[in-house]
Amino acid sequence: MRRHDLPYALPHPGAPVRVAFVGQRTYFEACSLAAPAAGLVPAFVDYRGGAETAPMLGALRRLDPHVVVVFRPEILPPGTMDAIAAPVVGFVTEPLPRPGRAAHRNHEYNLAELRRVDRGNVDRAILFDAGSWDAAAELLPVWRAMPLPVDDRLYHPPTPSRRPPRIIFVGYSTMHREQSILGLKHEFDLPHYAHGLMGAALDAVLAGADVGLNVHGEEGLPTFENRVLLHLAAGSLVISEVLEPPYGLEPNRDLLQVLNRDELGLRVRQLHRMPDLHDRIRIRGHHTSRRFAASKVWPRVIADLFADLRAFGTDRRPAAAATTAAA
Repeated sequence: MRRHDLPYALPHPGAPVRVAFVGQRTYFEACSLAAPAAGLVPAFVDYRGGAETAPMLGALRRLDPHVVVVFRPEILPPGTMDAIAAPVVGFVTEPLPRPGRAAHRNHEYNLAELRRVDRGNVDRAILFDAGSWDAAAELLPVWRAMPLPVDDRLYHPPTPSRRPPRIIFVGYSTMHREQSILGLKHEFDLPHYAHGLMGAALDAVLAGADVGLNVHGEEGLPTFENRVLLHLAAGSLVISEVLEPPYGLEPNRDLLQVLNRDELGLRVRQLHRMPDLHDRIRIRGHHTSRRFAASKVWPRVIADLFADLRAFGTDRRPAAAATTAAA
C-alpha cells in the first residue's frame, strides 16, 4: 500500500459528513457540535477513561461516521480504534511541559498520562495548548493547536447586568482557586459550580450570570481554559488571570485581565458598585467569541483534515479497513 492510499474512504466533496464526537459528556459535550452545520451531521458518544469500550464502539458502528473526534485520546485502550474504518482525530485537552519553563508536577502528571496513548488509535492530533507541541509531538501525530470550540446552543447575546451583578465561578476546586475566591464567596453571593454541569443545566447557569471568573488551577501556571469562551459566548463579562496563549483574545478589550487575587477582588467590588462599568468589554468579548462557535470551527477543521489526509496520508491502519476490503 502506498503511503497516500488511505485505509478508508473519505466522503465525496459536498456530500454530508457524519462526525462522531467521543468523550466524557460532562466536560466535552459543550465543545462539540449538537446540530447539523455546513454539511456536518454530528452525534456525541459518551465515554470516560476506564469504561468498557464495547458500548462506545457499538454506538460508532451504528452511526457509521466519516470521521471521529476523540477528546483525551490517552483514555482509549491500545487498539480500540482498530475497529473503526474512518479517520480519527485525538484532541489533547491537558497542558504539558513547555520548553524553557521549569517542570511542574501537574504538567509532568499530564505527560505521564499521555504516554499511555496508543499512537495507532489516531490519524491526527489537535492540542488545546500550543505550548505543549514539543512534548506531545513525541507521542502523537500532532497536526494543529486551537482552543476547544463552544457549542452554538450556549451562545446568548449580552443583556443589561443585574443589580447587584451575578458573578460565578465554574471549575473544580484547587488551593489556588480557593485562596483567590473564598473571601469573595463570603463577601458576596458568588456561586461556585465545581462539577456536574452539562446540557440544559450548564446553559441555564451560564446564561443566568453577568460575570464569569477564570482562575487557573495552579498559581503561576497560565494556560487557556475553555470556561473563558463559554462565559463569553453566554454573554458574560470575563475576569481572568493571564491567558497563555491568548488565542486572539485581547486583555482589557475582550475580557478583564487580573494579575493576582488582590486585583481580582478589586474588580469584583468595582462591579458591585457599578455593574455596567465594563459593558463595552463584555459586548466586544461576546462578539470575538463567535469566531469559536462550533458551527464555524468544526466544518473548517474537518474539511482541512480531509485535505491533509488526501495530501499526506496516514500511518494508521485500522483492522476494520482490511476486513471491509476483503469483503
